[in-house]
Amino acid sequence: MFVTSWIWGTVTILCCVYWFLIGRRRRRRGEPPLENGFLPYLGCALQFGANPLEFLREKQKKHGHIFTCRVAGKYIHFLTDPFSYHSLIRQGKHLDWKKFHFATSAKAFGHGSIDPTEGNTTENFHHTFIRTLQGNALDPLIEAMMENLQYVMLQSRTSKLQPSTWVTEGLYAFCCRVMFESGFLTLFGTEFNSSHDKNLSKQETERAHILNALENFKEFDKIFPALVAGLPIHLFKSAHSAREKLGEALLHKNLLKRNKLSELVTLRMFLNDTLSTFDDKEKAKTHVAVLWASQANTIPATFWSLFYLIKSPEAMRAATEEVQTILESAGEKIGLGSKNISLNRKQLDNMPILDSIIKEAMRLSSASMTFRVAKEDFTLHLEKEFYNIRRDDIIALYPQLLHFDPEIYADPLTFKYDRYLDENREEKTDFYRNGRKLKYYYMPFGTGIAKCPGRLFAVHEIKQFLTLILSYFEIELVDSNVQCPSLDQSRAGLGILQPTNDVDFRYRLKFL
Repeated sequence: MFVTSWIWGTVTILCCVYWFLIGRRRRRRGEPPLENGFLPYLGCALQFGANPLEFLREKQKKHGHIFTCRVAGKYIHFLTDPFSYHSLIRQGKHLDWKKFHFATSAKAFGHGSIDPTEGNTTENFHHTFIRTLQGNALDPLIEAMMENLQYVMLQSRTSKLQPSTWVTEGLYAFCCRVMFESGFLTLFGTEFNSSHDKNLSKQETERAHILNALENFKEFDKIFPALVAGLPIHLFKSAHSAREKLGEALLHKNLLKRNKLSELVTLRMFLNDTLSTFDDKEKAKTHVAVLWASQANTIPATFWSLFYLIKSPEAMRAATEEVQTILESAGEKIGLGSKNISLNRKQLDNMPILDSIIKEAMRLSSASMTFRVAKEDFTLHLEKEFYNIRRDDIIALYPQLLHFDPEIYADPLTFKYDRYLDENREEKTDFYRNGRKLKYYYMPFGTGIAKCPGRLFAVHEIKQFLTLILSYFEIELVDSNVQCPSLDQSRAGLGILQPTNDVDFRYRLKFL
């Protein structure tokens, strides 16, 4: 027994020595400063995962505005100077923005590769999303979301909402339920003859199906960071089951039984059937990816926007006045006996105060990352320097460094509802660092060609949600002195961070 332990101990030590001497990358002439970390394969992953912002600030202070870290087997060059961001954006010839996203999607959602070069499909996914989520395609989405939000907030919950009666609920749970149900109806339509009619049993059946999908979504979403990190979903039995159930609900044969499907979903179904070799389950899993992309960041962004709005009396007054002004100018009357509020895109765009509130909430909660993968060895030219980059290395931007920079945003950890308003109470776009105007100062949606194609719809969704909340309800926190929840750092790099705990609030209808 002793000899066996001694042998295995020696082997382990030799392996560690081998990795230290041979397995670690050596910095070559002209490359950025290198941090291999102390752990084989993981490198700096644990330090980065514990607190990405502080980790990157520490390395920035040590090495300057560009440095390389080994993270979970990958070598990532972090570019931290906002004035050099354009250097990354203009390197399209040498950098691939799709490779990382395609690989992550296949890994997390369980479908085959959606990279056209690998032969499973010839669809240009980015083009599909731009075509169906921007421009004229945005108008019917906004119209449908406005209708569905009011249905979910009011009509589908009539038994719970009694005049003058306060309803207490977790704020995150409320945002999650309302935004998921409304968003699901907007993208994936309704069961034929079941939604929005007067048959309560059919309404409840439809709601039960969607709320069941919500529970499966939450179960799957909990382990999403682990899937992105490379762990197989079969390690998480309940999450794997939840993903399969979501896929079952979104099979083409089931979607064909639904009414009012969005253009995004109908086009994706057509392209799946005509341009891909996917089987029925893989096609459904590409729709699960669409569902996740539409909800995973929008829900926490809605929570933070509403939380900060309720927490700030000044923001509440300004937002309420703006909403009332827009509704009056649109001739909209508010009341349970009145028809649904209807605001078009132009009217929603004319709400700079709500815009600023949403932007500020997302600035404080966003921890997205922008990735580019080197197609080949090349030289990255920055403003005053240049660095050699190796093929398959990743170059990353971490915008939270930008969003929390006190030289750009005074008192950066404090919510200021008017931070993105100029002296005329219009959108502010002039932000400076060291006396120089910044082109990139707000980046929760990424940047360049890979900028989130659904960002416009997401912001309109949140704005509609806040408009309706302010119009129909009195709202307040149960504990007016409650502390702002911490950010869940386990999701760093994926977008808007969720709160680590929920906050109780209460609401009641304004109208008797």
